[in-house]
Amino acid sequence: MKKTWMLVLAVAISALPALSAGAEDEVLKAENEWASMVTAGHFDHVASLLDDTLIYAHSTGNIESKDEYLGKLRSGAQKYTAIKHEKTTIRLHGDAAVVHSIGRMVGTNAAGPFDNHLMIMHTWIKTGGQWRLAAHQTTQLAE
Repeated sequence: MKKTWMLVLAVAISALPALSAGAEDEVLKAENEWASMVTAGHFDHVASLLDDTLIYAHSTGNIESKDEYLGKLRSGAQKYTAIKHEKTTIRLHGDAAVVHSIGRMVGTNAAGPFDNHLMIMHTWIKTGGQWRLAAHQTTQLAE
C-alpha cells in the first residue's frame, strides 16, 4: 500500500510542471491576444478578454475602469498602432497570473502621438475557464 501511494505521489508531482507550463502558455496566449486585438481595433473581442472589475492604470497616472478604457478605444481617443513585448515573465498563483513585461506601446491619445518604452504589469484571473485581464499598470522606462 505504501508503494502505491508513493507511486501516485510521484506521478502527481511529475505532472505539476506540465500543468504549470500549460497554464503559462494559456496566459501568454491571452496576453498576446489582448495586444493584437487592441492594435487591430477588434474591441468587442478585447472586451471579452477583460474582467468586469478591470483597473487600467496608464503610465500617466490616469486610471480607468473597463467601460472607460473600452470607451476611449472605441471613440479613437486612445489608439494603439503597436504593442510589442520585448521580454515577458509569468508567475502563476492558482487561478491568477502576474505577467511582467518590458515592451513598447505606440499610438495616439489626447496629448498626441506616443512611442513609449514601458514596464507592463498585468494581473490575469481565470474565470469561467477563460483568462481575463483584471489589472493593468505601466511605468515609463528611460530609453
